[in-house]
Amino acid sequence: MGFLDFIFGAKKRQVQMYLDNGATILDVRTEREWNSGHIENAVHIPLNDLKNRVEEVKVLKRPIVVCCESGVRSAKAAKYLNLENIDATNGGGWVRLQNRL
Repeated sequence: MGFLDFIFGAKKRQVQMYLDNGATILDVRTEREWNSGHIENAVHIPLNDLKNRVEEVKVLKRPIVVCCESGVRSAKAAKYLNLENIDATNGGGWVRLQNRL
């Protein structure tokens, strides 16, 4: 196993652990992106709205797997949620995440 496999494999295992433990999937893409396709039962809060709607995430009282198109916005969202004392991880791109369900 190479170094990158070690790093990315650990991330995949973490996301899978969250999913196995009933995490809520939070999609932070734009409305237009969401309307073009999304994971069934995911919560949709665009990244630009997340700070104003963080209480909606807090009341879920569950771990959060954040997704977007590629993983960049979801990384930012997961970091912000962690700062708000919400257990969240970056799930990366929504299509790849959907294929893991």
